[in-house]
Amino acid sequence: MAIPLLIAFAAPSSLVVERDRPSQFPILGNGPPGTFVLFPGRLRVSLPTDQVVSADDTGGYAKVGFGGMRFTGMTSGRLGFVRERDLYPVGQLSPDRSHTMRLEPQWVASIFAYGQLLWPAVPREP
Repeated sequence: MAIPLLIAFAAPSSLVVERDRPSQFPILGNGPPGTFVLFPGRLRVSLPTDQVVSADDTGGYAKVGFGGMRFTGMTSGRLGFVRERDLYPVGQLSPDRSHTMRLEPQWVASIFAYGQLLWPAVPREP
C-alpha cells in the first residue's frame, strides 16, 4: 500500500524520536513524544508525530511517511503541507497540534504522494 505522503529529506539527515515517558499523573492534551529530523550543525526540525506512519533513516537520510497530510506546494519560499485528517481520536491528540507544516526546500530531497513524485517536478541530477 502506497503512503499518502512520503518526504525524503536531504542527506545527511537522521531521525530523533523521543521515548514515551509514562507518568502516574494524568496529563491531558500532551500528545505523543516528539519526532525530529536532525541535520548537521544541530538543526532539529520538528514533525507532527501523530501523523507519522513510517520513518527510516538508513542510507544517510531521513524518509518519513505521513498518513493524513497533503502537500500544498510552495508558499512564500517554503514547502507547505496541511493536515487533512487525524489518525487518532481527538481525545488522544494535543489541542495545540499543528494543522500545517512548512519546510525549507533545502531540507527536502523529494516528496511523493501515493508513490508519485510531486516535488521536485523534475528529478534533480546528482
